[in-house]
Amino acid sequence: MFVHDSADVQSTHLGEGTRIWQFCVVLPGANIGRDCNICSHCFIENDVKIGDRVTVKCGVQVWDGITLEDDVFIGPNVTFTNDASPRSRIVPPAFATTLVKKGASIGANATILPGLTIGQSVLVGAGSVVTKNVMDHSVVIGSPARHVGWICNCGKRLDFDSSAEASGREIPCNCGRSFALINNIMRGIKK
Repeated sequence: MFVHDSADVQSTHLGEGTRIWQFCVVLPGANIGRDCNICSHCFIENDVKIGDRVTVKCGVQVWDGITLEDDVFIGPNVTFTNDASPRSRIVPPAFATTLVKKGASIGANATILPGLTIGQSVLVGAGSVVTKNVMDHSVVIGSPARHVGWICNCGKRLDFDSSAEASGREIPCNCGRSFALINNIMRGIKK
């Protein structure tokens, strides 16, 4: 584990191989997994769970109620929120919970509104404003973010034509995984 001298890390729940860089603040209740990379100028609040092999790029604040599962990538200056109607000096009885599932990537400067689930292997485009839950393997962009395609776990975009969707036909990825789109839900096909 590496913690830069300028970081203020109060949590003792840090996984082996995790690196925390300059000017980060990690509060005592935060739980950070193994082999994570928390880049400079990040703030991680108490009720936060970060899985293994997560990258949090510079300038990100991870507030109470946010969970980042394994292998998540959070781009620079991503903004998370945890209160749908914030008021100065009024703390809600409970903060909204946000879940970013395994393998999802959120692009630079995206904003994630409170209480959402970002599905497995999702790609959120840079600068997007996510206002509703995002299905597994979706690509979403814009403000508000809208679904524009599908993506494999490996990061390659998948092309489903209308006949593939109608029949549930298998679409292979170059990485060896295969998927089918059934009732507008991407499903992995086990081999």
